[in-house]
Amino acid sequence: MTLAELKPGQRGRISAIGAVGPLKRRLMDMGVLVGEEVRVIKVAPLGDPLEVEIKSYRLSLRRTEAQGIGLEVPA
Repeated sequence: MTLAELKPGQRGRISAIGAVGPLKRRLMDMGVLVGEEVRVIKVAPLGDPLEVEIKSYRLSLRRTEAQGIGLEVPA
């Protein structure tokens, strides 16, 4: 499952970051790291961007960026 597939209120743990190059570095600088728990706060009406919470702070990600972040979601 990817971060882009989560609905508002759902949580998951980051298992992989599929981005490469400058995008991967930017995501890691913002705290998007393997093993961190992430929660979707809200999704814009047209589905882009997503507002997520990581390490008790919020950030917005484009859907294309979120599709490259793999998650483990509790059953």
